[in-house]
Amino acid sequence: MKQGCLNLPILSRFSFGCYHAAVNIRYSLLALGALSLSAAASAQYWPAPPPAAAPYPRAVPPYPAVPPAAAQVQQRAPVAEPWMAQPMPVPSGEPWQSPIAQSNKGAALEPIDLPPAIEQGVDMIYIDEALVPKAVHHEGFLAEMSDAAWSAAPVDLFTSVNPIYTDLRRGLVKYQQSWGSLPQTQIPDGPTLKAGSTGDRVALLRTRLGLPDGTSYDAALAAKVKDFQAVHGLDDDGIAGAGTIAALNRGADYYEQLIIINMERAKRLPAPEEQPKYLLVDAGDARLSMWENGKKVDEMKVIVGKSETATPMMAAYIKYASVNPYWNVPPDLVKNLIAPRVVAQGVSYLTIREYQVMTDYSDDAKLIDPNDVDWKAVAAGTQEVRLRRLPSPANSMGMMKFMLPNYFGIYLHDSPEKDHFAKNELWISNGCVRLEDYKRVAKFLFDGTIPKGRDPKVEQEVDLPQPIPVYMTYLTVQPTAGGVQFLQDHYGRDAHLMERYGAQLLAAVHGH
Repeated sequence: MKQGCLNLPILSRFSFGCYHAAVNIRYSLLALGALSLSAAASAQYWPAPPPAAAPYPRAVPPYPAVPPAAAQVQQRAPVAEPWMAQPMPVPSGEPWQSPIAQSNKGAALEPIDLPPAIEQGVDMIYIDEALVPKAVHHEGFLAEMSDAAWSAAPVDLFTSVNPIYTDLRRGLVKYQQSWGSLPQTQIPDGPTLKAGSTGDRVALLRTRLGLPDGTSYDAALAAKVKDFQAVHGLDDDGIAGAGTIAALNRGADYYEQLIIINMERAKRLPAPEEQPKYLLVDAGDARLSMWENGKKVDEMKVIVGKSETATPMMAAYIKYASVNPYWNVPPDLVKNLIAPRVVAQGVSYLTIREYQVMTDYSDDAKLIDPNDVDWKAVAAGTQEVRLRRLPSPANSMGMMKFMLPNYFGIYLHDSPEKDHFAKNELWISNGCVRLEDYKRVAKFLFDGTIPKGRDPKVEQEVDLPQPIPVYMTYLTVQPTAGGVQFLQDHYGRDAHLMERYGAQLLAAVHGH
């Protein structure tokens, strides 16, 4: 049995829609940063090959290896998703861990135990030490440069940071100069205001948006309302309904605090000279972007985790692609969906769709004849079988997976269900990242080529020419040419942080 540098148990690798247990996972793990672990994160560990087999240098763990006795964990069969196994505890007390988390520790954002040095919703898990940005790695830097770690201070004037941070900082200034400089007049609840409306509430709305005194909802007011809606993530119809009035009444301070939260997240991303080539997955905007030398060179939509199985904030190396991947059907789908159809339609339901029946979930599982299975017992839950679907364009994994060894079971993969992208149904996965166009990602990772498998019906692993980092973040404020644009807080992370750190954030907004 091959052992990884952490001397962790080897588990069988499967692809259950998104999550998988890992085998033959070939590289060391370093959990060095901290935060935003998904409730559905799966604690699966990836062993490394012997040193001679590694085509790139491997970092040394900053903490002792797990003793051999502790590594003898009995292999267990996967359970229905989402998998709720606990991840490996992150060592505390490192200089790159969040100073924010040292005070005001409150209720957990997600139902998972985390070390006290972790602040959920801001920090990031770095699987390899080489992925930790200098600004995060520098001992005491974040604490020195910020007031209780929340600050609008121009960190980028003192050290090199990711360009998204600089764009957000400039966006904050523009926001303060535009929307922040307007009268923060409160508008009472009432009927929807639109073209033709008149009265005292219209007068207050005009004052709130910096327009001349008046009581009529004219074209100038409608245009200003539309501008406000576009910036603040609302339907820009120029009609001041309950949602728009509520957003106006939150005031500029509220939105400036959101910008500062997202600036903190951007600090955890790499500076251009630290990672000249990397992928960025933004679960806040459901987009993947490709970066070279500090410039965004391509981007696309992605499907990320739904709120209860949120895509974690993490960074890891993509090290190989699985070409023509199998899809191991989650046990709950076998029981509740497929087995009843086999009972009704016969085993032809399986053969037509290229499902194979396996003895178990081990690496050396054998194929068995579906006619030998009691499918009524499978549907009743009294018997369990493993199903996998052969590679094909209809396979839920699509034609390719991009593997980033990590203990959450997260990876990037193709998807045959392209209609979700067209409909902007983008927060629906079990945590993994589905790609709108896997070929463009493959070309970026493989220096302009798309790897091919030898047999279209057999999964094959193809190493990248060199490992490429992927950073997964959660930005609910996006920099724009005119300033910023606010997005929906799909995972509730902003609301959680605002509740816990409202006083500190407000102080940062006012420069205290």
